[in-house]
Amino acid sequence: MSPGESQTTDFGFEQVRKEDKASRVRAVFDSVANRYDLMNDLMSGGAHRLWKQFALSLTGLKLGGRVLDVAGGTGDLAVGLARQVGRSGLVMLTDINAAMLGAGRDRLIDAGLVGNVLCAQADAEALPFADGSFDCVTIGFGLRNVTDKARALASMRRVLKPGGQLLVLEFSRPTTPSLQALYDAYSFKLLPMLGRVVAGDADSYRYLAESIRRHPDQETLLAMLRDAGLAECRYHNLMGGIVAVHRGYRL
Repeated sequence: MSPGESQTTDFGFEQVRKEDKASRVRAVFDSVANRYDLMNDLMSGGAHRLWKQFALSLTGLKLGGRVLDVAGGTGDLAVGLARQVGRSGLVMLTDINAAMLGAGRDRLIDAGLVGNVLCAQADAEALPFADGSFDCVTIGFGLRNVTDKARALASMRRVLKPGGQLLVLEFSRPTTPSLQALYDAYSFKLLPMLGRVVAGDADSYRYLAESIRRHPDQETLLAMLRDAGLAECRYHNLMGGIVAVHRGYRL
């Protein structure tokens, strides 16, 4: 840590020591892992499936491609990626959380996707892969939980092949004040209630809502991709900016 650099970071609306955030996030996802997919369907009305399909439509992957899904959780994107690259390709599914990664591995096995998909517990900020290993790197709804987002973006760029693409699917900022007001009411009232009733954990879902508000907005994240050394960076707003897909290439 450089002199003068803050030793704290956000955990939702709370400030915590940087070295403590990963364990706090891990506890959240340990708690919600067994209900994570059900809660995603309930929270988004199933729209998260469309958001992920849109992200998958941007990969440009071909049969035989190599792709890394970072913070891939229960494997939604990995299933789609595996079908894109086929049996001659490779999908590496990673997550820092063992419970989420285990759920993702089970989903892939249940889908009959074995042999061309590997799973590894890994930190997005220090990916254990060689430079230039992948044609595409994806991270879906995981970047906001990372302690040092700039370091994670640099790590993901490093493992891309020249010409490879990074895709970041994440909650973002609604583009109109009226939509923001509705979204706030949903996030801070209905979401914790759903978490309490369905997952038995209101606090974890309150954190997830708060973490969205702490995540960089569209233009700020776009600048962070450029600062990480990615080129041709742009983003696509979905549902009025509630969700955005950011993308950039390693030259």
